[in-house]
Amino acid sequence: MTNTPIKLNSTENTYLQFQINQQTTAVLSVTHTQEALIVPIGSVTPMPNMPAYVLGLMNWRSRIIWVINLPKLFNLEGLEYHHRQFNIIVIKIESNLLGLVVQEIKGTTKIMTEHIHSPIGQVAASLVPYLSGCVEQKEETLLVLDANNIVSYSQSLHD
Repeated sequence: MTNTPIKLNSTENTYLQFQINQQTTAVLSVTHTQEALIVPIGSVTPMPNMPAYVLGLMNWRSRIIWVINLPKLFNLEGLEYHHRQFNIIVIKIESNLLGLVVQEIKGTTKIMTEHIHSPIGQVAASLVPYLSGCVEQKEETLLVLDANNIVSYSQSLHD
């Protein structure tokens, strides 16, 4: 019996690619992505006494979920709202659901795990806790978001 070495670091994963705002492109693993949708602004109910990045609550598939303005959470330049609607990515970590409002949803892309490198020194330090890394693709740096950390941070909203 021969042992064939398995290259553990050489896996290709599928990511949802989107614009956080006009200047910033990011990806999120499809394993944490439930749905990408476009909803009217009126379908998100604002909640009083919440941080500025919390847009409110929304009914998604008979579940009430928090909706976060992702650029505001990351202290980035704000969104330009077109047609009075939100582009929302619903993510799930265990039983926790969260809606992330982004500028534009681009589609899916495949990224080799060995191409993802540390975000430290590449992006603003305030972004690093929300990232699992960065990847260079077509002359731009894509932020690889860490869904676990984003959901964990948002859990403090209603705990």
